[in-house]
Amino acid sequence: MKILMIGSTGDIGKAAFDELSPRHDIIEVSRSGDIQADISNRHSIIEMYKKVGKVDAVVCTAGNVHFGPLTEFTEEQFMLGVQDKVMGQINLVLEGLNYINDGGSFTLTTGVLNRDPIRMGAGAATANGAIDGFVIGSAIEMPRGIRINVISPGLLEASEERYGEFFPGHERVSSKRVGLAYAKSVEGPSTGKVIIVE
Repeated sequence: MKILMIGSTGDIGKAAFDELSPRHDIIEVSRSGDIQADISNRHSIIEMYKKVGKVDAVVCTAGNVHFGPLTEFTEEQFMLGVQDKVMGQINLVLEGLNYINDGGSFTLTTGVLNRDPIRMGAGAATANGAIDGFVIGSAIEMPRGIRINVISPGLLEASEERYGEFFPGHERVSSKRVGLAYAKSVEGPSTGKVIIVE
């Protein structure tokens, strides 16, 4: 398969890339690579698809949110997650419908925080819940046999050093298990699923 992967350099993206790349042709997209895109900008997404052309699958592991105390959150800080992580991934789907082949798939990414919250994570929890809802709601309207799922992993072992202190008591998950979840979405038959990795 020809797979367009946005965000393959992060911990989650690397797990997905390592699992899928031995079997598929992966086109990597980042803010600074050979093919660049800023998912918070719809026009950037459109230009990316024009460069890449038709694909069999789209995988997105990118998306920014603001972390901070709820009492200090501003509307602009909440909107970072809405504009970048939520609408960025939604626009990847809406624009991608013109470029994805019949029977193809979209795989988006959220995370644990909308079902098992941490302090300062309300922005991420909000974004995750919105994306999960979009995937469930849009799956029944996907044309041409196209599938859509979302991977929702807990904190990766690979991310422990940077983020572990913010996730007290959360069980860490292996990159291998996270990668397998992306394989399940891309290569399997499921659609409209929130695939949880805990």
